[in-house]
Amino acid sequence: MNTSNSSASMKADAFSGEILQNPLQAYLLGIIVSICGNVLISISLNIQKYTHVRQVQRGSKPYYTSALWWMGVILMGVGELGNFAAYGFAPASLIAPLGCVSVLASAVISVVFLKETIRASDILGGTLAITGTYLLVTFAPHNISLVTAQMVHYYFISWYFLVYIVIEILLFALLLFLYKIKKIKHIVIVMLLVALLASVTVISVKAVSGMLTETIKGSLQLVYPIFYVMFVVMVASCAFQIKFLNQAMKMFDATEVVPINYVFFTTSAIVAGIVFYQEFEDLAMINILMFVFGCLLSFVGVYLIARNRPKIKQETGNFIPMETIPGRRHITKVQPEASALPYGSLADKLMCNRPGPSDDS
Repeated sequence: MNTSNSSASMKADAFSGEILQNPLQAYLLGIIVSICGNVLISISLNIQKYTHVRQVQRGSKPYYTSALWWMGVILMGVGELGNFAAYGFAPASLIAPLGCVSVLASAVISVVFLKETIRASDILGGTLAITGTYLLVTFAPHNISLVTAQMVHYYFISWYFLVYIVIEILLFALLLFLYKIKKIKHIVIVMLLVALLASVTVISVKAVSGMLTETIKGSLQLVYPIFYVMFVVMVASCAFQIKFLNQAMKMFDATEVVPINYVFFTTSAIVAGIVFYQEFEDLAMINILMFVFGCLLSFVGVYLIARNRPKIKQETGNFIPMETIPGRRHITKVQPEASALPYGSLADKLMCNRPGPSDDS
């Protein structure tokens, strides 16, 4: 019995080693893992969206007390873990654009399970996204280089990466000055901050994932300091990226944030892969042109799918709480009296109506 178990284990290890050693199989494995991860992410988002809708409609307990919502969170974690693993098998310039699969799958799930209305732009956008994904997979760089600690350290101190990171830091400082000091709350500024952080995240994620992959193959990489440097960079850049992305979601509509974030993130990830990992080295010009064309098709497809998506119906905002009015104690939410100038002008601002009498004075 022990002999048969050890024999099965040896066969599994041999198969795993063959997958990791064969560049084409590793490339395809990275694509499959990334697509599956993005599908899981889209499922998790729709589960969480369904939980929010149910909470709003039924007025039930907070969404975070729902087991269904936590299931969505777990699926999100598994999907992101899949994307993380995919960077260890395929180029970063390919894995990042495959994020359009998540948007496409989310649209399909919304129509099938959440009963949202399918639109002509959804069909056109889905077709463009699928076509773009096919071109990306077909014409992306296929030369898979082993990500070792020595290679990461060599690229880390190369002059072209040092120039690249200095430019990024200066641009990030300028955007942060405009956003925090000058209080310019423009969506492009916020999403550029996210994208600049994302480029660093992609570099560090691929480095950590690649070194872990090499460690699994038997070449220990965890003894090198560069692994832990990249791990800290990965965690820090992810944390700040999520922070700015959440701020963008609070200030702007998701139909604006989703396509802009996808375009900016994908572009920054491709540039990071080209600069740091030299992924487009020796790539034929026709491949580069078709890869860029595939990216453009995916960009347009994601925009068409994401724009003017149906929103969750929220409680009407055509009232103000009585407790916010000085001298009032009643907690019932009622319309303010239109004849009262102070409260009438406040209601105008809340309801975005035409200027009230108080604005004319």
